[in-house]
This record gives sequence, C-alpha cells and structure tokens, in this order.
Amino acid sequence: MSTNIENQGGSLDTLKWALAVLVLLAAVVGNYYFDTVSVLIRAIGVVIAIAAGLGIAATTVKGKEAWAFAQDARLEVRKVVWPTRQETMQTTLIVFAVTAVLAFVLWLLDMALVNIVSLITGV
Repeated sequence: MSTNIENQGGSLDTLKWALAVLVLLAAVVGNYYFDTVSVLIRAIGVVIAIAAGLGIAATTVKGKEAWAFAQDARLEVRKVVWPTRQETMQTTLIVFAVTAVLAFVLWLLDMALVNIVSLITGV
C-alpha cells in the first residue's frame, strides 16, 4: 500500500459535480416547464441532458474511477461460463420439483395442525 496522498479532485471536481447536478435539475424542471411541447421532443431533451450530466460527471476523479470499475466489471462478465440450455432446463425442473414437494409437505403439516387445534378446541 502506498503512503502517497493523492489529490482526490479538489475545487474543480466540486464545480463539475455541481454543474452535472444543475444540468440534471434543468432537465427535470424543463420537462415540467415545457409540458405543452411534444412528449417525444421533451424525452429527447431529457435524454440529451442526462447524457450531458453523466458526461460532465465522468470527467471527475470519482467519475473516472466509476468508468474504470464498469470496464473491469464488463471484463469479468465476459469470463463467466454460462450454463447450457440443457443445464438450465434441468436446474429449473429440479427447482419446480423441490418446490412442489415442499408445498405438499407444508400443506400436510397445515392440515395436521388444523385437525389438532380443532380436536383441542372442539370447533
């Protein structure tokens, strides 16, 4: 572990985060303010504003770290060995069978407890 203290952004990052939040708030307010405009145009405007806000946030130190994390996660997902269709079907059938058996056992237990309580209470 390094003992160097890195600059985690500073005032420029704070300004970028504030600008990103401002752009996102402008998207929300603009969507309500221009309620007479076509929904398609408003949706496109909101998507563009969200993309701009995320783009601004991605230029910060935390944004760059998040982007690197997302790229690493994507790389790890590529390494996953996914089950075949046959394995998936077999596992699904096993889950259904175990669920049915457990439901039957719980139903029998419920019926037994109802009979016991009715014998005790006479109802």
